[in-house]
Amino acid sequence: MSDQDPDPGGNPDQSWTQPQPQPRLRRQWPWVVLVVVLVLACGGAAAVAVVTGELSREGTKPLRITYEVTGTAKDVTVTYPTWQDGDLSTARLTLRTLPWAGELKTKGFMKGGSFAVTLGESGGEVACAVTVDDGTVRTASASGAFATATCSGF
Repeated sequence: MSDQDPDPGGNPDQSWTQPQPQPRLRRQWPWVVLVVVLVLACGGAAAVAVVTGELSREGTKPLRITYEVTGTAKDVTVTYPTWQDGDLSTARLTLRTLPWAGELKTKGFMKGGSFAVTLGESGGEVACAVTVDDGTVRTASASGAFATATCSGF
């Protein structure tokens, strides 16, 4: 057999050809994963934009918050949040007589306030109430020396 013999089996009528390499298939799963990640990222960004817009609208709506303290205590410390142009601060008062009421008109209200009424050494009984004109009402009561009534989550 010679180097030019087309058929290693010795048949001169058949020409021997090498098999053609198959075209290499590209992996498609990385592209699918990339598209899914991009769709999820865009959906998340859209959700954040919607929530941010809603919070912004809520923050510019004027609200009235009413704080009230009733009871028999003669020495009471009241601590409550105030909002001014979106900034949160805390007011603190010492009361010698009850009842007491305070009202706050604000814009930039952020939910999650806490109104605390703490009795002094002489004790007694107190009840607190917070009413927001969006319909939220929170109440609590306490009795005894240094006890605290907390109206929170308004």
